[in-house]
Amino acid sequence: MNRLSITHETRYEYDREVTFGDWRLMLRPTDSHALRVVSASLGFLPQGSTHWAYDAYGNSICHLRPLSPASQLIITSQLVVDRYPNPLDAGMLQDPQSGLPILYETSDRVALTPLITPVTEDASGVLRDWIRAELHGTDMPALDMLQNLNRNLHARLSYTTRLEQGVQSPEQTLLLGTGACRDYAWLMIEIVRRLGFAARFASGYVASAGPGIIGGGATHAWCEVFLPVLGWVEFDPTNAQAESSDLIRIGATRTPAEASPVQGSIIGNAFSTLYVDVRVQPAWVPQQAAMA
Repeated sequence: MNRLSITHETRYEYDREVTFGDWRLMLRPTDSHALRVVSASLGFLPQGSTHWAYDAYGNSICHLRPLSPASQLIITSQLVVDRYPNPLDAGMLQDPQSGLPILYETSDRVALTPLITPVTEDASGVLRDWIRAELHGTDMPALDMLQNLNRNLHARLSYTTRLEQGVQSPEQTLLLGTGACRDYAWLMIEIVRRLGFAARFASGYVASAGPGIIGGGATHAWCEVFLPVLGWVEFDPTNAQAESSDLIRIGATRTPAEASPVQGSIIGNAFSTLYVDVRVQPAWVPQQAAMA
């Protein structure tokens, strides 16, 4: 188990005083067998009224309405979480030789259908041709195929930091051969959906900033794929990792647009500058005193 301290500050600075509309914040993870929230707090400047709710995907959402005009908006999330390893066990798959498309139980398919259906178009056939060329074998176990795809995308793409908002289309990422972590994740999601898998866009943080690990000091995104018995399995093509305890998930959605950690509106026109600071570091775990 790793105990981690996470500070995520988002600051908007405006060239004039503005009035704020409604803001939607996805900054608090939900407890699970792999992650426990020890403490969580949100700070705002200017102060505002808040309402907490779960969205349609079960993510924890804070609805914020700043109460006074200001020339800046500062939102600070502070978390302490315990992250537990959840290593993959291929032996748990009931049918490890499952072909493509994978077969889900009827009850699962009813819930998963929106996450199986691709979102993006492939009018030029770029994804279709790439899948036919790279994923031609159908006798490989589903988990092995997904791990190979995860490593393949990591090897073929070059990581780049993109400051502009939004995500590249899967076609664009393949043609350019470069992208940010959100572009890697979205490409993998739309590929596996075309193979019949249910997949979702996961966002959060990377615990490790060690050699070769991309994503430290910023928000991070990866792909989750649903497999029988194993459930939702994490694949991070940016770092070629699967079910890594370095991944701290805040939310998971059908599309990247729904996973924005901070989004909202202002009333009036103003030029804005966005600053984001993310820090993830080990937290001290108190030890029980030795018995005399």
